[in-house]
Amino acid sequence: MKRILNISTFLLFCCITALFAVPRAEYPRPQFERASWVNLNGEWTCSFDFGGSGMERGFYKSKGFDKKITVPFCPESKLSGIGYTDFINHFWYQRSISIPQEWDGKNILLNFGAVYYKSEVYIDGVLANRHFGGTSSFSVDITDFVKPGQTHSLVVYVESDVRGAKQPAGKQNLQYESYACNYTRTTGIWQTVWMEAVHSEGVQSVQILTDIDQQQIVVRPRFYKELGGKFQVILKDNGKVVASQTVTACSLSSVVLPVRKMKTWSPENPFLYDLEYKVLDKNGIVVDEVKAYAGMRRVHIEGNKVFLNNQPYYQRLVLDQGFYPDGIWTAPSDAALKRDIILSMEAGFNGARLHQKVFEERFYYWADKLGYLTWGEASSWGMDCNDVETARNFITEWCEIVQRDRNHPSLLIWTPTNEQFWPDRVQYPRMMNDLYNLTKMIDPTRPFHGTSGGVHIATDIWTIHNYEQNPAELKKQLYNDGKLFVTPKWEIQLMPKNIGFNGLKYTDQYRFLEYKKDMPYLVDEFGGIKWNPVQQMESAQNTSWGYGEPPRSLEEFYARLKGQVDVVLSLSNDIWGYCYTQLTDVEQEQNGIYYYDRTPKFDMKRIHAIFSKTPESKN
Repeated sequence: MKRILNISTFLLFCCITALFAVPRAEYPRPQFERASWVNLNGEWTCSFDFGGSGMERGFYKSKGFDKKITVPFCPESKLSGIGYTDFINHFWYQRSISIPQEWDGKNILLNFGAVYYKSEVYIDGVLANRHFGGTSSFSVDITDFVKPGQTHSLVVYVESDVRGAKQPAGKQNLQYESYACNYTRTTGIWQTVWMEAVHSEGVQSVQILTDIDQQQIVVRPRFYKELGGKFQVILKDNGKVVASQTVTACSLSSVVLPVRKMKTWSPENPFLYDLEYKVLDKNGIVVDEVKAYAGMRRVHIEGNKVFLNNQPYYQRLVLDQGFYPDGIWTAPSDAALKRDIILSMEAGFNGARLHQKVFEERFYYWADKLGYLTWGEASSWGMDCNDVETARNFITEWCEIVQRDRNHPSLLIWTPTNEQFWPDRVQYPRMMNDLYNLTKMIDPTRPFHGTSGGVHIATDIWTIHNYEQNPAELKKQLYNDGKLFVTPKWEIQLMPKNIGFNGLKYTDQYRFLEYKKDMPYLVDEFGGIKWNPVQQMESAQNTSWGYGEPPRSLEEFYARLKGQVDVVLSLSNDIWGYCYTQLTDVEQEQNGIYYYDRTPKFDMKRIHAIFSKTPESKN
């Protein structure tokens, strides 16, 4: 009887623990991690504000709203506890925050992984800061608004107008119901919220430059304040210190660490060095300490090939949109992020183009750990790239994205926009040139790819999208008498839509780039073969959607898939990589290798045999 009671008590404890467990409890920024932090995920109060009158009604001073929501899941998602999928233009969050007493004397930072789209942060009814951009991380210094040992009311107000063409929507649907390749929207907080305490002389950010040719790591720090202290960087190989250097804690200082017996990072051997950053004050006392890591690798371009670690490297990528049935843009768990990468690798891919969404840093962490190549992309569909205000907001957000993710070894190429087919000849070239130059200033270590499969302006690689389903015809289109396929540029008048169409006629003469075989050429969208055995013969686009006519049998599917991939591989003298559409089904778009719930649709041994082939092994 006693044993039964003990078991019952244990099970009850487990249930209570699970009930009150903090969702997404892991540290959200593993490449720049501090020990002193507080996760603010979990239950918040919230309120819809359909009339946009919340400010007039004093919502910013709220001590609690009438509804509850689970952060970091958006109100459209099931995991949020709300599941409201209509348009949400105004939304309010509230929760109490308690400031640890031991944080007295330090700067207190309130960090947001991402909040879509415009956000305002209030502490006890006082505006602390606002942010524009729905996918970039940001931090708010709330030191002047809070007191250690006390509790305060935190209110976050969000605005979103995905149909206004002033903000990027990505693959969020601009109509009420999802259709074709447009899906359920995401509003408000959709990544982890957390607080941390930082010394006033602490390190604000770090740029890591891995120089494999000179066998060294260069660390460029930036500090909140420079008060004459020291900055120490320690490099470890499996826990053993292999290099260390201390310099003046100044943003002009660079720390150069030799890496003897260097181990490079690659998909075949994703070795990571551990890094420690320490800030010492004038008295030699450590006032800030950050844990990080780095992978020694180099990516560059020679001729029409992409090189990894000074060797030509063929990229076999898959389109990953990062949608989840229960969390939409937010993975239900850290394990789910890791699982998506493993599933992709089991299908034979060596990386992914992270499509129309800025993935959370934990995804890049797992990509770094597992040896998985990525392309960093922003949400760009839905915005009018020819509008000056829109471009200004997008450029700012893009700079924040590049600065956040530039140290991840798995990230090979920057891609800010997708499928810009109808650009004007004044503002669009201006925006793309600004993006190119600013990206190179923030991160000179990676190729820049201005618009995937669209009209190229300033770019280091050339990409095209082609969803021709017949392999023979696909080859003819891609390489017609030695002439490679070029994305068309249409001069027709269209209203802005959620597919990169901008809607302005040409207003001035501008000579767009043409491909001259002087840079890598990649097919970074193809395939998209629809397969849903239940709805395979249905024609309704809102129930089952994919590219072209669906195969009539599984064997026909395998034959078409193999034929398409073999076509691209056969042209490796001119085409140096591909990206297949797509990893998983997403809602009604059912052309994934896996179903939306991540279960396999096919014989994965046969799928792996197709996608693991390289140009040398195509036969």
